[in-house]
Amino acid sequence: MLLSRRAALAASAAAALSLSACGDDSSPATGSATSGTPAAAGGFPVTIPTKFGDVTLEQAPQRVVALGWGDAETALALGVQPVGASDWLAFGGEGVGPWAAGRYTSPPQIIGTLEPSYEAVAALQPDLILDVKSSGDEDRHAKLAAIAPTLGVPADGESYLTDLRDQVTMIAQALGKAAEGQDLLDEVDTAFEQAAAAHPQWKDRTVTAAARTSEGWGAYVEGSERVEFMERLGFVQNPQVAALPVGEGGFSVDVSNEQLTLLDADAIIAFPIYVPATDITGDPLWTAVPAVAAGRALVLDEEVSDAYSLASVLSVRYALDALVPQLERILPA
Repeated sequence: MLLSRRAALAASAAAALSLSACGDDSSPATGSATSGTPAAAGGFPVTIPTKFGDVTLEQAPQRVVALGWGDAETALALGVQPVGASDWLAFGGEGVGPWAAGRYTSPPQIIGTLEPSYEAVAALQPDLILDVKSSGDEDRHAKLAAIAPTLGVPADGESYLTDLRDQVTMIAQALGKAAEGQDLLDEVDTAFEQAAAAHPQWKDRTVTAAARTSEGWGAYVEGSERVEFMERLGFVQNPQVAALPVGEGGFSVDVSNEQLTLLDADAIIAFPIYVPATDITGDPLWTAVPAVAAGRALVLDEEVSDAYSLASVLSVRYALDALVPQLERILPA
């Protein structure tokens, strides 16, 4: 199972390759999280459709627990500090990357990811639980909804495939900050549009987004934020990867050592997941891939790959600023 970076506990339990979002569910609780920043008071009541039915909030939530992949950073970007949050990438501390540093005045209590402690969530007395980018598991949702109104995956959502626009829009509506959410999305759109316009040489060039774990190689397909990120810069998905059978998670394919040349494209973006980067750079099969041999491949460092993989409204701008210069180097005008 190709997993999200540094998900140690889940990684040790995985038996098959997949690029699903997973994390360490044994995270200890940290921080008192006695109070959070309340949502805006205007625009209520509000009703938001989800996979599990409409969620109606009569008034602005005061105590938010954010459990989905990137949900906490989305709330922070909107000026709301969750009292509890899941740390999917095991950042430690406040559970957010450097792009979100300084946005908490009081650290949240850290809650587990794949199987959160429902008792710990209930003890925080939330009036809203965000689980927007998550597994979409019915039993998980039912347990959370028994604690407080829970905003789950979109009405047509699938496991961990909530896109950035739906994530920001739904959370912004729930927090009474719809206009602010649209502003954030507009800023992201503008940043991508400007980067794509400045690099016409990338238009319609093929790209592979790949990762390696202790279990082997895999690649992402359309529906994954990693591929969407590159498509917004003008790239198109490597058709050889697109033709492979998609795994259970819905947005990844397994790639055996014998198939590694299928990663070949005009550009390759690769990163290690819970293995050293040398497991990629030192692999003779990797260095034999034509794009790698020609210098058209990037192996992302941990911080950039975290930002690129998390794809929150905050991290995506960080990843864009870091990746554009690297792409200019391997695919110059």
